[in-house]
Amino acid sequence: MPKEVNPKDTTRADAYALWIHAPNPMVTFFKTVDVTNLIKVSKRRGMKFNMLLDYCIGKAAVGIKEFFLLPVGEKLIQYDQLAVNTIVKNRNGEVSSCDILFSDDLETFNQEYLKYTSLVAQFCQDRALSKDCMVIGTSAIVDTELDGAVGMYSGIFNNPFLIWGRYKKKWFRYNLTISFQFHHTQMDGSHAGKFLENLQAEINRL
Repeated sequence: MPKEVNPKDTTRADAYALWIHAPNPMVTFFKTVDVTNLIKVSKRRGMKFNMLLDYCIGKAAVGIKEFFLLPVGEKLIQYDQLAVNTIVKNRNGEVSSCDILFSDDLETFNQEYLKYTSLVAQFCQDRALSKDCMVIGTSAIVDTELDGAVGMYSGIFNNPFLIWGRYKKKWFRYNLTISFQFHHTQMDGSHAGKFLENLQAEINRL
């Protein structure tokens, strides 16, 4: 269960003091990842590309303890579970938000992804797990290739967030540019860099 923790009792004490009241505490990194293996797995196993990428995002994050701490208002909340959010085009042609609890088992995650994205698309109602999980936001802009995207800081949601467009083919490889936005209270650049390196590693070993 999520619980409030004293920032002074965590490794984020200094970061909390520096960034919790900053006008814009968000940092955005850009990284181009090789998604060739994701495309191969998607075709071979009949699985959705974005589901596989969401799964790899969860796998990359779960081993980094900073992902389990999140500033919510002025509180620092510690979680024991992660979820990955995906944006779903619903039956009205608009978009809805769907949180998927991360499971280390790909088949389980895939089943949950298919089940809940279908329900969200059908009933046009968001599915939120933010009361129970630290949610990693994602948004796939599949209408175009993107060179980069900077997320909006609303002051309400401090969750880490990834954005990507269509992948690009060069020779026999496929590359995807991803933006990763995070709250500086939650993690430092070194943690974000490690996450992005983990993401490429998880894609390669899937």
